[in-house]
Amino acid sequence: MEYDIKYENDIERVIGCIPKVEELKEKVILVTGASGLIGSAVSDILFYLNSKKNYNISIFLAGRNLDRIRSRFYIYKYGHDYKFCKFDGMSNEKIDIQADYIIHCAGYSNPKAYAQFPVETLLVNIYGLHTILECAKRNLCKRVLYVSSSEVYGSRDVENLYSEKDYGYVDILKPRSCYPNGKRAGETLCSAFTDEYGIDTVIVRPGHIYGPQITDGDDRAVAQFTRTAIAHEDIVMKSAGLQRRSYCYSLDCASAILAVLVNGKSQNAYNISNKDSIISIKGVAEEFAKISGRNILFKPPTESERKGYNPMSISALNSEKIESIGWKAQFDIHEGVKRTMESYGWNNEGCN
Repeated sequence: MEYDIKYENDIERVIGCIPKVEELKEKVILVTGASGLIGSAVSDILFYLNSKKNYNISIFLAGRNLDRIRSRFYIYKYGHDYKFCKFDGMSNEKIDIQADYIIHCAGYSNPKAYAQFPVETLLVNIYGLHTILECAKRNLCKRVLYVSSSEVYGSRDVENLYSEKDYGYVDILKPRSCYPNGKRAGETLCSAFTDEYGIDTVIVRPGHIYGPQITDGDDRAVAQFTRTAIAHEDIVMKSAGLQRRSYCYSLDCASAILAVLVNGKSQNAYNISNKDSIISIKGVAEEFAKISGRNILFKPPTESERKGYNPMSISALNSEKIESIGWKAQFDIHEGVKRTMESYGWNNEGCN
């Protein structure tokens, strides 16, 4: 990913959609999973608020590997622009940072992990979050925001958009259910800490997020589309791709998280969805193909790939609740796909 003037302009654009963003001034903010797709987009906004708007936010980035953090945020100076916090969601090691806000993005979030490591996928959503909530309790944190998932809704027969109280069926005996059930347990844990210990918690449920921050280990369909498109190769689909989903550009997702962090109601969950980007997987593939000038090819999935597939035929989210606090997405699917490709140096004449 390139830090260029276009990316800075995109950040400036989404900051305008964060009501009361000035509440973040002079605060101490801890971001877990900071090198991941969502966590790094959130961190980029915080860095921008400091460098361009003098917010003087003390930024702590948490992860398992400092080198990975330094590589991702290569234009920022470790020890000056941010501090590092060692964090492994499967470890019982305590974290003690006196943060005003904690944004918990860490966890397994790719289908390969769900298929190969269902135990760890389930437990990291409980152990890791418990570590964060205990830190908040000890250090009197102002608020913890938990990044959950649209998969908590499960499957249902109706085709209406999922609102925050619409829950369907999750087969608890299928190992693939490690992810949605882990996220469900995490949400209940947040609510339990609020009731029992008075910890202010709030939850976001992102749809399908894409953007410049994809990681090497990300094997979701949209990440694979991104890699092949910027390499000027044909887009490969492993299914008919008819599932209707809520897609959201990563910086839109990050601005939504910060909007809920500041403006959301405690013990509530908020969908993160762009109402202008509710589209099928095939539709997303067609956007990448159209912009890159390539074709779409169909290949059968491997058994391992099939095991990791999201069982929800429809995972489209209603965005009315989050829009009611003043947030609005800025990038529709066409512009978001184009900006994603441009951020990796893509152009329509060949690879840079």
